[in-house]
Amino acid sequence: VQLVESGGGLVRTGGSLRLSCAASGGTFTTFTIGWFRQGPGKEREFVATIDWQDRTIFYSDSVKGRFSITRDNGKNMVYLQMNNIRCNGTGVYYCGAGSGMGIMIAPYGRYRYWGQGTLDLVST
Repeated sequence: VQLVESGGGLVRTGGSLRLSCAASGGTFTTFTIGWFRQGPGKEREFVATIDWQDRTIFYSDSVKGRFSITRDNGKNMVYLQMNNIRCNGTGVYYCGAGSGMGIMIAPYGRYRYWGQGTLDLVST
């Protein structure tokens, strides 16, 4: 599975961005897709996940109510709509694909495939 993120850029605090993750190769619909953020000097942290049947979604407490993850299996795309972005939202956003028990709430080490990331810069 190959993943390519896009949609990052410069945004003001309180603004919105929509990130996209395009997948190719493999059987995309059997994977859980997760969005993770890596801030400057920090570890990659969980943001949101969505399972292949689009029935289960998890968000980190820090983005709940502001971010929305969706997927379009017909287009092999996963999206992360980010609203009311906070100043600590700066970082590289990655989408990852993984499978197995507990993957929905697993740390980034459990994910098998990763994109190259897309950079979001939040200005105050």
